[in-house]
Amino acid sequence: MTRDIIEINDFTILVEEAKVNELTIDSCFFDEPIIAVAFYGSGNVDLTVTYGDKQKKFTHTKGLTLSFYADQKVEFIHSVSSSKPLECIVIATTANTIDNLPNHEGELFGEMLNELVNPSDHYVEGPSFIMTPEMQSIIDSLFNIQYEGKTKMMFFRSQITALISHFFGQLANLHTEKIKTPEREKLYLAKEILLNNLDNPPSLNEISKQIGLNTFKLKKDFKAFFGVPVFKYLQNERLTLAHKMIRNEESTVQEAAWHVGYDSLSSFSNAFEKKFGYRPSQIK
Repeated sequence: MTRDIIEINDFTILVEEAKVNELTIDSCFFDEPIIAVAFYGSGNVDLTVTYGDKQKKFTHTKGLTLSFYADQKVEFIHSVSSSKPLECIVIATTANTIDNLPNHEGELFGEMLNELVNPSDHYVEGPSFIMTPEMQSIIDSLFNIQYEGKTKMMFFRSQITALISHFFGQLANLHTEKIKTPEREKLYLAKEILLNNLDNPPSLNEISKQIGLNTFKLKKDFKAFFGVPVFKYLQNERLTLAHKMIRNEESTVQEAAWHVGYDSLSSFSNAFEKKFGYRPSQIK
């Protein structure tokens, strides 16, 4: 378990990462009241938030963006396992420093997250949604920075700024509240089906039957909730996994392509270059 704290302007950035071989429970408190946004990367780690006799559970955290207010009486508990590693970045500030934030960020917090700026309980949950592909790409890059020293920090700062911009941009266009909770659970299930079958995904009709949602609603609501069409999401996940396998030297380019369901190496390389800006053979 690694936990790094980085100060950028009046933001405190908490970077948490954990890869374990057996179930591990990690508990975290904040030493003063904060207003924060948490971004969860790969791993789908379980999260439980407890405060007083109240409790909130999150079991589908991969790609989750969660805004919240929390004081010292709130406990955040991550259940980490070998199949559910932790990747989380929290961007936090306090009510006292909001007015000092640069680039009108303080005004955005007050306008879009007023319930957090003026909390009514020890823990108040603000808007939450699934990250756009652009946001997910930033999170992936922050957990795989190739630079060192001052260059690494320069890159980190630039990506955090971009991440905050994407967050408020997505918040302004948020439409996921129109999707009712039962349908959200079905969409989460559809996503899990895709993630578990990257090499041989079922058809839209097959997914619809499994989750109990017709294909029209599946396509429409999946795009509204996750920000991309069903099979664009599938392609992004395939390529992200392949990138990780090649980068970590777990497989050759050909083996990675086969593993994520590409029969044609040229098709894989072209899709890879379109997403990442370079060909898989160029990964160092």
